[in-house]
Amino acid sequence: MTAAHRLPLRVGLTGGIASGKSTVAELFAARGAPIIDTDRLARQVVEPGTEGLAAVAAAFGPQVLTADGRLDRAALGRRVFNDAEARRHLEAILHPHIRERLITILGRLSAPYAVAVVPLLVETGMDRDMDTVVVVDLPAARQRQRLTTRDGLSEADTEARLAAQATREQRLAAADHVVDNSGAPGTLTGSVTELHQRLLTEACGIADQARKEDPSDE
Repeated sequence: MTAAHRLPLRVGLTGGIASGKSTVAELFAARGAPIIDTDRLARQVVEPGTEGLAAVAAAFGPQVLTADGRLDRAALGRRVFNDAEARRHLEAILHPHIRERLITILGRLSAPYAVAVVPLLVETGMDRDMDTVVVVDLPAARQRQRLTTRDGLSEADTEARLAAQATREQRLAAADHVVDNSGAPGTLTGSVTELHQRLLTEACGIADQARKEDPSDE
């Protein structure tokens, strides 16, 4: 296949905090789709001995490391949580490493489509690496309710976390497909099943087009 018509179809899955991304990813996985969790990649790129950890320590100082040289996530979180400039600096360090790992993994997969779960897909511009973007959507009031109930956050902490992400409107503007998670649990399963079929159809269309353009690929 040509670079422009390769499989798997790259599906970027995103949504606001507490919107239900993990649940939707599990539903896709149950239908056979490979899932790449970029939160897990984010932990991998700051393991001891990595360039990512060295860069974080250089930028934020040895106080963000534990005694055995690992990343002290709590200390780093306190440093960047209420400091937008520090948070952007951290993201600028980590996201290129995360993106590199993600693209490598996607290139090795053999499947009609693969789902990359990227909480900050829109904010980091990684939506441009995807063939299609799926946004899990939830009204802001329901999102706040879920966040405070799930994590036991104060109103101020809830608002701070929401402010650190793209707005609902920004995510929806980037979406090719929207999964509404405001209804009953059963409706979410049906929505993902329907979208699964759409993505399979889209992937088949790409494969057919590639065979027409380059019959030697068969």
